[in-house]
Parts: sequence; C-alpha cells; structure tokens
Amino acid sequence: MPAVSDDLPLRDVYTEPTLADVLPSVLAASGVPGEANQLQLTEADRTVVLLIDGLGWNLLRGNVDAAPFLNSVEARQIRAGFPTTTATSLASFGTGLPPARHGVTGYVSDVAEAGGAFNWLRWQRVGDRRDALSRVEPERIQPLPTAFERATASGIAATTVLPRDFAGTGLTRATLRGARFVGTTAYGDLLHSTVHAASAGDRTLVYSYLGEIDTLGHVYGPGSDAWLTQLTIVDRLVEDLVTHLGPDVRVLVTADHGMVSVGAPDRIDFDTTAELSEGVVALTGEARCRYVHAEPGRAEDVLRRWREVLGTRAWVGTRDDVVASGLLGADPTPAALRRIGDVVMVARDGVAVVRGEAEPRMSMLVGQHGALTDDEVLIPLLQV
Repeated sequence: MPAVSDDLPLRDVYTEPTLADVLPSVLAASGVPGEANQLQLTEADRTVVLLIDGLGWNLLRGNVDAAPFLNSVEARQIRAGFPTTTATSLASFGTGLPPARHGVTGYVSDVAEAGGAFNWLRWQRVGDRRDALSRVEPERIQPLPTAFERATASGIAATTVLPRDFAGTGLTRATLRGARFVGTTAYGDLLHSTVHAASAGDRTLVYSYLGEIDTLGHVYGPGSDAWLTQLTIVDRLVEDLVTHLGPDVRVLVTADHGMVSVGAPDRIDFDTTAELSEGVVALTGEARCRYVHAEPGRAEDVLRRWREVLGTRAWVGTRDDVVASGLLGADPTPAALRRIGDVVMVARDGVAVVRGEAEPRMSMLVGQHGALTDDEVLIPLLQV
C-alpha cells in the first residue's frame, strides 16, 4: 500500500496565487479597504475580468498560432484551486475564498440540505430534475459576502455579463450575487454589454464569461480541430473587446481550470467494477476527482480496494489527508468536510473513474478535468 503522506499530487495549493485571489486583488487596487492584493495589481478605477472556461495555461501556451493575441500580452500563471472544476472555481472566484470556506467542494457533492448527491451547476439533487432553490436556498448555503457585494458596498458599480440562462440560478445567487446581472445571447452582445458596463460609473468592475472552449474540449478533446477553431474565434473576440474598451480600462483574462484527454481504455467504470463499488453508499465529485462515501465502518476497506484497483495511476487517501495537505484551504467548515467523503481519489495520469450507467453522457466525454496535474490546475492570468 503506497504511503499516504508523501505521494500527494500537490500540496498547499493556496501558498501561491490562485483564482480566489483575483477579485480581492482587483478590489484592493480599486481602493476597497480590507481586501488583500495578493496579485500586486496597480491602482485602477475600471477593471474587466474575462473568464474563459477550460482554457488552462498549458493549453494556451501550447497553441500560440491559434491564439496570437492572447499569447502576446503580459501573462503569468496562477492556480485554479482544488478540485479543478467549474462549480468550485467559480465559487472561489466569486467569493475570493477557498472551498474550505465557501463549501462548494466539487461538481457534485453530498449536501445534507439537499438530502444527498447535489449538482451545484444545475442546482438539483442528482436524479431529480426539479429545481432545488426552494429547499437549498443559495444565500443560506453560502452566506458569506461575495466579492461583488463587497464591491457594491464600497461604491463600485459591479456588473456580471453572463449567458441569459445563468440569471437567478442557484450558483449565481450563491457565488456571484451583489452585481447587476446582464444576460447575453452571443458574442456580439457580450462585447457591447461589457463595454457599456465598464463605463457605468467612476469605479467599475465587470465580470464576463465564455464557456464554449470548455464545451468543445469536453466533446472533441482539448487541442482538437474544433477546439482550436474556437480558440481562434475567442482570441479575436478578446482583441476586439480590448480595442473597444480603450486604454482606460484594465482587462484581466483568466480561466477556471485546464483539461486533459481521457481515452476509452483509461476510463474505469465504477458501476461495473465491484472492487470499487463494494461498501460505497455514494460516489460524488467527478471522473478525475472522486469523493467516495463509505458505508458505516467500511471506510478502511474501501480505501484499500480503491488503492489496489488504481495503483499508481491515482492518489487515493482519506478526508483527513486532504485536510492536512491544505488542498481545501485553511479551517474547513463542518459542511465542507462532510461533502468530500471518507475516501478521496485524485487522478495522476490519463485515468478517470466514470459511471457508465449513472452518468452515461459524462462518461463518454473525451475532455476531463478535476485533478491536480499541471494541465488542469495551472491557469493564465493575462493583463492588457
């Protein structure tokens, strides 16, 4: 059995700048008291932050020809956080806090308020298509002030420019509340809405979001022809956005995670592998970062079998190991601890633990993320 304490893929994620530091640094540079400027941004009254879902640092730097503009501006790499998944990253971005504090611990978490496995993006209990907003109130499940609430309280005109479908959703209310919401339909109104919002006051903060690169990465794989074509389109859009905003607006471009390709032979199916499913009452997280909730008294047996099946292809440890490593951040709340399971699996190479029966569509995706490889955890921070 491999040693638990010495083979973690990454320790103390938050000892270096992460996505959670972006908005507090922007607020500090805009004169908001009490905010930490970990990114050491210079003073600016107007800032636009564009988040490109799925555009990891290595993917951007490895495709210069497809994104000449994005690869030409001032750049540094930061970390997404843990796990490297959209729900957790957006919560960290919107609150300026690690998952230990905001409690959004993965794509799917075992949430007591929802009565079981809960999909944060859809704000639904897994297997139940009904919206859970009435039972899982966003402002109660994540009560800490968001960066946008803190900005508004300090007199900054804060705006989120997001797809129309994001309006009023659970994750939007839990992690992005406090800003004026502007819904978009396509790139054209995203650009013009962002430009308009950037000049809406003496001090402004605008957050805009693009999700198509992530979508095509999942379906075709990062670096595929379709993915590269989309990257080129986004590169041109960002260049046009910067031109329209002009020199008086700072533009920061970042991402929520990177992505890797997982071939069919590297997908281990939990639903048909008895050694993995025996003694497990719930499996949450996602394919490259699984939270395993064991039946009472069976956690050690589950831990042993998962290590035997996955070997060196993944790190498999306990909840206590994860907390001690600092992967969640400091001082996790009791709710956050409950949501990560008794056993945790973090993929190392191209492996993924899928669910062919329970999650058929997700199990077929080529592009996956969630683990702590450089391709997944390193993200760009570009400044124009």
